Amino acid sequence: MKQNAIVEMKDLSFKYEKEWVVKDVNLSIYEGQFLGLVGPNGSGKSTLIKLMLGLSKPDVGSVQLYGESIKKFDKWEEIGFVSQKANSFNSGFPATVIEVVKSGLVSRMGTFSFFNRKHKERAMEALRTVEMEEYADTNIGELSGGQQQRVFIARALVSDPSLVILDEPTVGVDAKHVTDFYNLLGKLNKEKGITLLMVTHDIGTITDHATHVVCMNKTIHFHGHSDDYKEFSEEDLNQLYGHAVQQLSHNHDHSGVSHS
Repeated sequence: MKQNAIVEMKDLSFKYEKEWVVKDVNLSIYEGQFLGLVGPNGSGKSTLIKLMLGLSKPDVGSVQLYGESIKKFDKWEEIGFVSQKANSFNSGFPATVIEVVKSGLVSRMGTFSFFNRKHKERAMEALRTVEMEEYADTNIGELSGGQQQRVFIARALVSDPSLVILDEPTVGVDAKHVTDFYNLLGKLNKEKGITLLMVTHDIGTITDHATHVVCMNKTIHFHGHSDDYKEFSEEDLNQLYGHAVQQLSHNHDHSGVSHS
């Protein structure tokens, strides 16, 4: 059975002033994948996400979402986005957990519309999915970093997207909660059928959970199954990254790589 491409990037290049930060990228993301996007700092990962979300326009090439040019695409509720909120969120922000989650429905509501019982039910269902329903009436600022990220995932899920993009979501999350976080993502991917794209520096852990890996350093140096990526030697990774990487241990039972 042929999978449908949700995202298709063809011959994509983008530059800031005169410097190319994304160069000749060809990348397709298919339904049901859990794709980890890795690469050194300054490799263009966040810029690629901006191009994918229509926040930046490519200098060369094209982006298609669900088979339609991004210039015409208007079904943005199909795509959820989770950023590095846990690292920068204002703990004094006066909103409850369920209010934060319901805010993810605003794009689907008409002008001057108000939240109703149906919206609350959808928000509670999203919170149940991430196992945070008991915190619905808690102020968002009272939660730990890991709990906050679960809430932001619920906010991304409340519009019932088929693709969720996560930009370094484990930044600011305690190490002991990172495993639970990855287990949650695996559940969303396998049980809910949600396609995931996660930008991360945590190479050792992402390869244990993602189905596919993309290694990027301005252009794509590797795109394939996670198991194939695990076969790379340290020398291979040094070449992919353009500089030395060091081996790290994750959660005492995984080996991984980090760049320094």
